[in-house]
Amino acid sequence: MSEPQGFDGSGNTRRLPVLEKTDDTATDTTGPGQSSSTSAYDPLPTLGDTDDVHGRRFWSARRVPAAVLALLLLCGAGAFLYDITAVRAHRPAMSWRRSLARQFAERPLDDTWVLVGAGVAVLLGGWLLVLAVTPGLRGVLPMRRTHADVRAGLHRAAAAMVLRDRAVEVSGVQSVRIRMTRTRADVRAVSHFRELDDVRADLDDVLADGIRSLGLSRPPALSVHVARPGRKG
Repeated sequence: MSEPQGFDGSGNTRRLPVLEKTDDTATDTTGPGQSSSTSAYDPLPTLGDTDDVHGRRFWSARRVPAAVLALLLLCGAGAFLYDITAVRAHRPAMSWRRSLARQFAERPLDDTWVLVGAGVAVLLGGWLLVLAVTPGLRGVLPMRRTHADVRAGLHRAAAAMVLRDRAVEVSGVQSVRIRMTRTRADVRAVSHFRELDDVRADLDDVLADGIRSLGLSRPPALSVHVARPGRKG
């Protein structure tokens, strides 16, 4: 026995509005007790500056790596400056600088510690170069630009929460898990009554409208999987 869709508790029933899809939906029955579909949705036209048409990601300030690097450079430069000033004042150089100069002069280039130090320096430099040329902030999804001076973004967790709230309103849905990435929204729902294909079709409609309402410049593709709850015991 299934509950009529859209029951409002007053004895009357109303059918939820069904949005007309503009994209093809591929349905795949993966086995008994499961139903799945995948769909892709085109973004709505961007209304603002053409620089944001492709939905460029936000650049991270990366304050922690910058602060750590600045602190290390400050400590190293301060120590060398103090030692050079002491030598200029006719005082002996610090023992660590004399030892370091002696090690540089005596150790061959193929020494193990020299190779290890060079490898660490290369890895650190490569890491800093990657931080310099990549935007970061993978958890923030760019939104459509409606004003030339305003750029907005939406956190993945917030987007997933909005879609989850929309999904649990579908009749027959018991629980929903949503994994949100930059290009895909993977929805896994558990239905305790109604036909799985009907639940999945309603989820497709509701979540497609939910993705459009997020206002993202690059709406993610939607993947919906519906299954029955597992047996207890």
